Amino acid sequence: ADYHVERFHRCAKITEIYEGTTEIQKLTIMRYLLKRM
Repeated sequence: ADYHVERFHRCAKITEIYEGTTEIQKLTIMRYLLKRM
């Protein structure tokens, strides 16, 4: 049972980091597009 909890926690952490990067990427893309206009 402990193994599953540990695995879930690690998954949640990775998801958190992944979502954080996509937010940054969105901002970067927006800035890039605005500069090109």
